[in-house]
Amino acid sequence: MSRIENQFKVHFWGVRGSIPCPGPSTVRYGGNTSCVEMQVDGKHLIFDGGTGLHVLGQSLLPKMPIEAHIFFTHSHWDHMQGFPFFTPGFVKGNTFHIYGAIAPDGSTVEQRLNDQMLHPNFPVPLQIMQANLDFCNVIPGQSIQIDDITVETAPLNHPGEAVGYRVNWRGGTAVYVTDTEHFPDRLDENVLRLARDADILIYDSTYTDEEYHSPTRPKIGWGHSTWQEAIKVAKAANVKTLVIFHHDPAHDDDFLDRVGEEARQIFPRAIMAREGMELQVPISVSLSESFPVSKFSA
Repeated sequence: MSRIENQFKVHFWGVRGSIPCPGPSTVRYGGNTSCVEMQVDGKHLIFDGGTGLHVLGQSLLPKMPIEAHIFFTHSHWDHMQGFPFFTPGFVKGNTFHIYGAIAPDGSTVEQRLNDQMLHPNFPVPLQIMQANLDFCNVIPGQSIQIDDITVETAPLNHPGEAVGYRVNWRGGTAVYVTDTEHFPDRLDENVLRLARDADILIYDSTYTDEEYHSPTRPKIGWGHSTWQEAIKVAKAANVKTLVIFHHDPAHDDDFLDRVGEEARQIFPRAIMAREGMELQVPISVSLSESFPVSKFSA
């Protein structure tokens, strides 16, 4: 078994919410919108298709033909605006399994991706893509099996609805929870269930508590949470590493540095999501995999 096939890695290609925000004040954390890739046992699992998906797509070109699984939390622009610019999707021979829940209006993820690529919004329709696109409807609360990888799902508290994902493989767990808004009087049971004992929890921390409860410009009801609430979830769910994610476009590098410092004072294993950051998820490896038979051959 190759080293790549025996790993569980999480790579961050886009860590922002709402709109891309490139510029000199966002260089350290990045300006692309949501896209996280998990490489699990040599398989590519991609979560959301914000503008970070374009950058991910460029990295996949030398590896084609490619097969990957793309999971959408929901269809707001910052989570799907990179899909029309996902170059491997236009190349015949590639295969992408695309997952998303049916929206409250009854539309599927295929219909919503199709609609954003119609005139007058975009010049090239979805049907131009030459890759094999296999669309799968997600029912929140049910699990998805990809060989021996289990992907759990749960509904999140967000306008228009959203889905959270938990990836389990060989005792390692990474959880992707964005976009979601916390409740004022209790922790969200759906989020806690996904986050339970996770090695890595990636959580929507768009705001600070001060911004969320601002007397002049409150963010209550906007569908997002705070880094302080993220820590409450991480502690309650016994999370090993918390990744503060979905940064507000108004938060520059210096602001996010301060958030990271404050968060680590309360939860030392909190880290700030940055473009290009890669985390390793610990897994259980059998003795035969740790010491291949060929190593002992005469």
